[in-house]
Amino acid sequence: MMRRFFPLLALAAIPTLADTVAVLPFWNSGASAASQSNLDWIGESIAETVRESLGSRGILTLERSDLDDAFRSLNLRQRAPLSEASVIKIGELLDAEQAISGTFEFTAEAAASGAGMRGSLKITARIVDRRKLRLGPEFTETGALEDLATLQAHLAWRALALLAPKLAPPESEFRSIQTPIRLDAEENYVRGLLARDPLQKEKFFLQAAHLDARFNHPCYQLGQMHYQRKEYRDAAEWLEKVGAEYIHYREASFLLGLARFQSGDYAGAQKAFQMIAATVPLGEVYNNLGASESRRNLPQAIDDFRKASDGDPNDGVYRFNLGYALWKKGDFAAAADQFRAVLNRNPDDQMATLLLGRSLKKQAFHATVDARLAALERLKTEYQERAYWQLKSMLDSKPQ
Repeated sequence: MMRRFFPLLALAAIPTLADTVAVLPFWNSGASAASQSNLDWIGESIAETVRESLGSRGILTLERSDLDDAFRSLNLRQRAPLSEASVIKIGELLDAEQAISGTFEFTAEAAASGAGMRGSLKITARIVDRRKLRLGPEFTETGALEDLATLQAHLAWRALALLAPKLAPPESEFRSIQTPIRLDAEENYVRGLLARDPLQKEKFFLQAAHLDARFNHPCYQLGQMHYQRKEYRDAAEWLEKVGAEYIHYREASFLLGLARFQSGDYAGAQKAFQMIAATVPLGEVYNNLGASESRRNLPQAIDDFRKASDGDPNDGVYRFNLGYALWKKGDFAAAADQFRAVLNRNPDDQMATLLLGRSLKKQAFHATVDARLAALERLKTEYQERAYWQLKSMLDSKPQ
């Protein structure tokens, strides 16, 4: 199977589309769909590929977790037939201007009925424009199941051409950069996404990664799982396998930076956050970059903490870290200003209170004397690149 991803530098140069698109899981419409529930992964794979392909060209797409929440809120069953009204309701709930939904139909070859994985596949998709209350035409792809990658790629290109013709390159260019991924690796990965039990998820992701070492997706998922279990070194090992061609490479790098920081590799964490900051100047990135530099006693930590704070002066974490770095440097008056700002928003912050007192008394930092005042930098653990691009898209689309 082949997945397609465009280089991140190319993505950064592509203007984003202000509209948000929801790509719903495709459902099995075959006559024997009830007996083919084990093929539900195909519908999820189609949606994942279309979602990522659109995102790689600068279109804002909703995450799977957003869609899961919407289905639960509306009491709708995923991978089941949806009416046009239900699709519109999902779009309204998620504030998505466009919604892509569809079906797939698998017909097994008679000679391969025992294996159940050889046969023909028909994929049908349709775009609903919620803003204009318009239902777009159906578009269909048909071929062998083993050609699923080709079918999905062409379907994604056609969806892109309908949604944003100006962002759609010639199809030959759209297909030009490919990472060949085994079909069984893709199946295991998607089954991992669909599994509810964490151990089952991990088992499927491990199998996917084992079947194809070039597959970024399971490495990212396994890195997340180890990080959530506070197994930071294991998390870093998986996240380091994620390649720069992966559409979520910066998200993976942000988590890699956190994992390295938590495992004491501050130089490695600094490197990860520096790479992200060069493209996406988010406060949480500068904050964590400053924290990594501060742990290494590098003077530029103050500048990076200040960049984070200038972007959001109301964030107490940014102000605390800037105050802490200034206090360690011996700039007591400036440090006191930052700690006052923290306490104005959170009077119960005991460490900020203590450090404000130290700053007012001009008591210098001595790590060997008072170990509890060492390594107090506060991290940001949520990476909001999606919100950044969405805001940038809205600002760029405004008339000058």
